[in-house]
Amino acid sequence: MDTKDLANKVVNKMYDSDWFSQWLGIELVEVGEGKSVLRMTVRKEMLNGFGIAHGGITYSLADSALAFASNAYGRRSVSIETSVAHVDPVKEGDVLTVATSEENLSNKIGRYKMSIFNQDDKIVALFRGTVYRTSKEWEV
Repeated sequence: MDTKDLANKVVNKMYDSDWFSQWLGIELVEVGEGKSVLRMTVRKEMLNGFGIAHGGITYSLADSALAFASNAYGRRSVSIETSVAHVDPVKEGDVLTVATSEENLSNKIGRYKMSIFNQDDKIVALFRGTVYRTSKEWEV
């Protein structure tokens, strides 16, 4: 099985059991070893008391992107540290896209950066995450 096929099978298996990502309405745009592009639309029930998206929405979108990108190698990986910077408000109806890039990968640790854009290609949040790469392989 080639690496692209493995990545797609792993991520699709993860997504099929990821009820939260499904509830968010996340669409898998592109996946591969160490990378992922996801998209979702912000709904009314995702807004906070200020009428803007709750910070957990962009965080969760990026967290899903981290999980998919880091697990696409076929090894089970889990986050051990994450952070987010909210740089612009997100509103109901905004279409968010997150693009993941791998900054560093070793046998046990992976470091990733995610940029979250709205439909106008404006960055609304920046996310960084570190994962621990277990020795367990995904069965696909």
